[in-house]
Amino acid sequence: MTLRVDAVIVGAGFAGIAQALALREAGIESFVILEREGRIGGTWRDNTYPGIACDVPSHLYSLASHPWPHWTRAFAPGGEIQAYLERIVADEGLDQHLLLGTALTDARWEDGAWQLSISRPVQESGSRAIPASESAGSGDIGAGLPSSGGREVVADHLVLAAGRLTEPQIPDIRGLGTFVGPLFHSSRWDHDALPHGDLAGRRIAVVGTGASAVQLVPELARRGAEVTLFQRTPAWIVPREDHPVDTADRQRLTDEPDALTELRERLYAEGEARYASRSGDPDAAAAARDVALAHLARQVPDPGLRRALTPDYAFGCKRVLLSDDFYPAIASGRVTLEPSALFEVRGSTLIAASGRTLDADALVLATGFATTRQPYAGLVTGERGQTLDEHWRTGMTAVASTLVSGFPNLFVVNGPNASLGHNSSILVSEAQAEFAASLIAERQSAPFAYPAPVRVTEAAERASTDEIALRAATTPWLTGGCSNWYVDDRSGRLALLWPGTVADFRARLERARSALTEGVTT
Repeated sequence: MTLRVDAVIVGAGFAGIAQALALREAGIESFVILEREGRIGGTWRDNTYPGIACDVPSHLYSLASHPWPHWTRAFAPGGEIQAYLERIVADEGLDQHLLLGTALTDARWEDGAWQLSISRPVQESGSRAIPASESAGSGDIGAGLPSSGGREVVADHLVLAAGRLTEPQIPDIRGLGTFVGPLFHSSRWDHDALPHGDLAGRRIAVVGTGASAVQLVPELARRGAEVTLFQRTPAWIVPREDHPVDTADRQRLTDEPDALTELRERLYAEGEARYASRSGDPDAAAAARDVALAHLARQVPDPGLRRALTPDYAFGCKRVLLSDDFYPAIASGRVTLEPSALFEVRGSTLIAASGRTLDADALVLATGFATTRQPYAGLVTGERGQTLDEHWRTGMTAVASTLVSGFPNLFVVNGPNASLGHNSSILVSEAQAEFAASLIAERQSAPFAYPAPVRVTEAAERASTDEIALRAATTPWLTGGCSNWYVDDRSGRLALLWPGTVADFRARLERARSALTEGVTT
């Protein structure tokens, strides 16, 4: 039996859950959420390395509709964030719409709708869906779709909420496959090989000095591991100022919802103010750079080590990192800094680009993600017979970061130019989810049987891409003298980051919505 719904959401991380809540708020109940893994959570399900935590303040790294007064730290540990998302799904009954262990294998725009093929596991657990003859939420999952093999779903609208940090980036290192010990990416932590409680004396090499590494490395050292860190490029790091939130403060935020609202508003305003330093305002960037250099000087007394840890590119060019314990771990001698890339692996022996050699028991790749090439893009075919991957052959583009020419009734949440370097990206995902839900609800409430699909023109997409390029042209993301994961190397365009504030982004969505409502796709 084919399942027929108003909307399919692909992905059950923050973006997918935000989209589901927005659809429900707009009065849409006929939807399902496809999640290829057996558990929701996205990034917070996948990343379980020692020290995993958010680098956005906890009370802003949550959905506006579900503020949470009980975060135990200023920056929430990963396990708390995962539990938070699972609580929302349970409290809102979203499990009635959820298909776990269900991968999208093909999506095609045909006959005025999205024809989807999905692959489901042999056995289901805790999932819910709706038979084609019923409205979403009214039946048990599996009643409409058998539980194994490829199956079909027809959806009026398709929302891609699969995120950017899903596919690990594995560097091309000579002989990497010859390593004889545990070898894995930080987002695929092998708890059998390296259990968190049994790291003492283990010789662990970590490749990379990005956001994951600055959390992971101090925690490995704290647990007694002998850590060597391969640093190709140092990062700008500012104080994190993390701390526990005591019981009294958590109770106050529980008893006084207005206080929690005020806290969120303050954190939001502080984030918006950071945009100037990240985007290249000379005075703001200089002040932030001074903070970072002072932080380094306080925590690393050795001048030679400080030089090795000092970036030679503009502040903001790469993601600015937050840490209170990374520099102290390096300075203490518990971590050996190798200020060059890992060049070659020969069995258990690692050879740095500097020529230095060392032996390791385990090798962890904290090397980021394939951010500019979305894994779902080759599975989605639009009305011109072109896949998203083909359409994005020179980098991701969209109107208002959400709508793609040639792909009617398709919404991309947390995709092109929808990341932030200064504030919580959840704010952007929520804005996109509300935008998509409003257009879907408008179509579903149309007084005629076959309302026109949501479409944007090639000209509108080019204009949106040109707008991004103009905004980004003088920013450090393009001119700061570094390589970063915001820029697509195929075109040199800023493809991931939004070159503006959250307020700017919301205004851009509103302009797009007004244009669509008026029948103008600009």
